[in-house]
Amino acid sequence: MSDWVTVAEEKDLPPGTFRCVDIDDVMVAVFNLDGEYHAIENVCSHEYAELTDGELEGGEIVCPLHGARFDIRTGEAMTPPAYEPVAKLPVRVDDGVVQVRDDRWD
Repeated sequence: MSDWVTVAEEKDLPPGTFRCVDIDDVMVAVFNLDGEYHAIENVCSHEYAELTDGELEGGEIVCPLHGARFDIRTGEAMTPPAYEPVAKLPVRVDDGVVQVRDDRWD
């Protein structure tokens, strides 16, 4: 089971922002969307590109390479050329600290 990784204190991750963390060589983006935290793997499922190099538009992140859109709440691919989702990861707030973990191999 992977451990929880600290992302930031809640006060340092206001709505409309994100932080990236490395979890066992996997880059993860953690977003604050209107006070709710969501985490996805930070790599486009269509072709390797860091999603956070693109634009955040509401609840979607736009891949900077080919413009595919992903729902940051679910990881779902919303537009071509991406058809496969990106991994969604669990997020928690523990005593004012935002944490994430990669539970895919637990």
